Amino acid sequence: MKFTVERLKLQKALQRVGNIIGSRSMLPLLGNVLINAGENGLELTTTDLELRLVTRVEAEVSEGGITTLPAKKLASLVSSFSGEMVEFDINDKDFARITCGTAKFTLLGLSAADFPEALAFDPVETITIKESVFKRMIGSISYAVSADDSRKVLTGILLSLRDNAMTLVATDGKRMAMQEAAPDSVTGADANSIIPLKAMVELRRQLEGDEMLTIEVGEKLCRFTCSGVILTSKLIEGAYPNYRQVVPSKFSREVELPVSALLSKIETVALMIAGVNSSIILRFADNQLQLQASSAEVGEGSDILETEFSGEPFEVSFNPVFLADPLRNTDADMVRFKLNDPLSPVAIEAGEGFIYIIMPIRKK
Repeated sequence: MKFTVERLKLQKALQRVGNIIGSRSMLPLLGNVLINAGENGLELTTTDLELRLVTRVEAEVSEGGITTLPAKKLASLVSSFSGEMVEFDINDKDFARITCGTAKFTLLGLSAADFPEALAFDPVETITIKESVFKRMIGSISYAVSADDSRKVLTGILLSLRDNAMTLVATDGKRMAMQEAAPDSVTGADANSIIPLKAMVELRRQLEGDEMLTIEVGEKLCRFTCSGVILTSKLIEGAYPNYRQVVPSKFSREVELPVSALLSKIETVALMIAGVNSSIILRFADNQLQLQASSAEVGEGSDILETEFSGEPFEVSFNPVFLADPLRNTDADMVRFKLNDPLSPVAIEAGEGFIYIIMPIRKK
């Protein structure tokens, strides 16, 4: 097979499909990129058996064919070249001669015959939504996904369709983040699917603009088609917790706070905390929010944020990391705290369609 491709285009394509390749795979082929050269240019594919990434590159193909080459090594070579065009001449033994300007290299590949084939996929739901909207949705909740494999369903993000509204949900059992949006179109019945966090993080990395993203969901697989990339992922099997039951039906107190100022004061006061189980105290009284933290190992500190709060003074304690996470990952200027009592779930609303539920820490 022989083809010529623009170096910068090939470099970008290799970067797009190279992220999912691990360094410790037991299968050498999983470290390679599948290159299929045909009339429409090049199709590049990588997989880790859970995710599969495909992208296309314009190329002048004089002799078509298919092979696999070491992805990271090829990417390193292409990024170090200085010429504009890269020429490939690959024989039937998967031995590649690569030329770019004055640079000439050879690279040993592996047969494409043993490269994992794409699994059969029959979508039952199809959703279209702007790339920028879905990217924001993922970023606003992904930090709340559990890292504990003992509850596999919590290591993914729930994609829930209900009455033509789409909700993404993440929880680790101690806090829950959910983001709702209205897709541009939905085909199929209401359903819930659990998408691995790795797939969502990779998809967010791929979403670059404001084009339309197509989401197809089957019984065991999902497929995302965006500008230039097709990402296919296995779904996590199991029943996700009923996230709607976690949200209290009513609250007795509400207070609105500026995101930037609140986050800054949380981070500053939390410097006095030692240990993962420490907490930060929020004390609402007389149009002020006082933030306070202390530890025997470090010291103590407090700060005040002016706000509109009236009524009986109210005090509640939180894990400072859990409290700061939604503030770090929102583009809203203001957040609304909704509270009942120092031991009941607290809701934080930021921007349109976002709700974060966090449990206060019980005082010892």
